[in-house]
Amino acid sequence: MQEAADVGDSSTQMKKGAVGLWEAVFQSFSFVGPAGDVAILLVGTAAFALGATPLAVLIAWALYGLWMVVPIEFAKKIVNAGSFYAYSAQGLTAGGGVLALWYWMGENLTGPAFGVLGLSGFIYLLSTTLSKTGWVWIPIAVATLGFGVVLSYRGIRPSLQYTQWTGFLEIAFLVVGAIIIVIKVGAHNTLAPFTLGPLHGAFEPLFLGVVFSVLDFTGLGTATTISEEVRNSRKLVGRAIIIAWILSGIALILPSYALTVGWGVHAMPTYATSPDPGLIVFRHYLGNLGWILLILFTINSYLNYMVAKVNAVSRIWYSAGRDGVLFNRLAKIHPVFKTPYRTTMFFFVIILVIDMIAGLILGPTEAGIWLLTIAGVSIIAVHIVANTALTVYMNRIKAFKWFTHGVIPSAATIIGLVVIWYSVYPIPKGPVGVAVIVAIAWLIVGFGVAYYISRRHGESLRAAGSSRED
Repeated sequence: MQEAADVGDSSTQMKKGAVGLWEAVFQSFSFVGPAGDVAILLVGTAAFALGATPLAVLIAWALYGLWMVVPIEFAKKIVNAGSFYAYSAQGLTAGGGVLALWYWMGENLTGPAFGVLGLSGFIYLLSTTLSKTGWVWIPIAVATLGFGVVLSYRGIRPSLQYTQWTGFLEIAFLVVGAIIIVIKVGAHNTLAPFTLGPLHGAFEPLFLGVVFSVLDFTGLGTATTISEEVRNSRKLVGRAIIIAWILSGIALILPSYALTVGWGVHAMPTYATSPDPGLIVFRHYLGNLGWILLILFTINSYLNYMVAKVNAVSRIWYSAGRDGVLFNRLAKIHPVFKTPYRTTMFFFVIILVIDMIAGLILGPTEAGIWLLTIAGVSIIAVHIVANTALTVYMNRIKAFKWFTHGVIPSAATIIGLVVIWYSVYPIPKGPVGVAVIVAIAWLIVGFGVAYYISRRHGESLRAAGSSRED
C-alpha cells in the first residue's frame, strides 16, 4: 500500500480539455465493436432468440440504457478518471471503491481478450490455411495489443481521433449495408422478428437471447474514464454516453434485422450454427465488395476496441494509483503526451502474459471465450456496486430523486443479478465451467480485499475518488 500521489505534482496531471464531445462518444462506442457483432458475434444471441434476434437485441439495448443512468448521473457531480471505482469510493467510502476496483480489474485483466485473441479467431475463420499453422495467432495478438497501446500512449486526442473517424465510417457502412439488404429482400420483409412469432410465443429463448446480447453493449459508460481530459466534462460526458448508446442501437438493431430477414426468419437455427453468417449474408446481397468491406471494418472494430480499452484501463489504474490503492509509482503522466504511460506499459505486459498463456493452453478462440466469461461476470458486478453507490451518494449530498437515483439503479441491479445468474448457472462443463468458478471466486475474494484495505488504510483513502476537474 502506497501513499497517495501529490495532486499538485505535474507528473500526475493529465491534459485538461484535450478532447471534446465526439472523442468522448467514440471512447464509449468503440467498446461495442458493432462490425464484429454483425460479422460473427450475433450468433450467440441467435442461438437462443432465432428469428426474434432483432427483438432480443432491441430489448438488451434498452435495458443497457438503464445501466447508463448511473455513470450519466455521477458524471454531473464527479470528474475522475477512475470512473466507477471513483464513484463507488465517493458513494460507499473506501471499501466500496476498492470492491468496485477489484471487480473491474477482473474485467480489465480478461476483457482485452476480445481484441487480442478475438481478431486472431476472426482471421482464422477467413483462412483455414492460417488456422492450421498453430502459431500465426501469436503475432496477430501482439500486433493488436501493440496497436492499442501505441495509439493510447501517444495521446488521448490522436487515439480518439482515429476511433472517431473510422467509427463514423463503420456505422455508415453497417447502416447503408443493412438498408441495401432490406431493399433486396423485398416482399420477405416482415415485423415478425420484433415479435415472439418466430419462437411460437415462447418467452424463455427470447429472455436467454437478451441475457447474451446485453454483454454486446458493455463499455458504453467508459467516456467517464477520460472525464478529466474532456472539455466542460460535467456537461459533455453524460451527453457523450447518451449519443454513444443511441449510435450503438443504430449500428446493431437495424443490421440484426437485415441479417435475420436476409438469412430467412424461419431458417435462423442454421444461422446460429454457422461460423460467419454475417459475412455470408453481406456477400450474398452486397457482393464481394460488401464482403471485403465488412471484413475490413470488422478488423478495424477490434482495433478500435483495443484503443478504447487501453485508454480506459490505463486511466482507471492511474486513478487508483494516484489515490494510493495501487502502487503510486504507476501514477505518472508522460511529460510530452500527457498520458498515464506507466499504467499503459504495465497493461501491455500483463495482458500479453495472460493472453499468451491462455492462448497457448487452450488455443486463441477457446482462450478468448474462457477469459471473456470471467470478464462478463466481473463487469456486471462493477455496475451493481456503482448502482448502490449512486443511491447512497445522491441521498448524502441531498440531491436524491426517487426515480432516477432509486428506482432505476435498483432495477439495473436486479437485471444485473439475473444476467450473472444465467451466465453462471448451471455451471458449464469443460474449460468454460472452470472460468465460471474463477469468476465467482474473484467476486467473493473481492469482499475480503475491500474489507482489509478499508480497515487498514481507511483514513489515507478518505479522499479516494474525489472530483479532479480543477
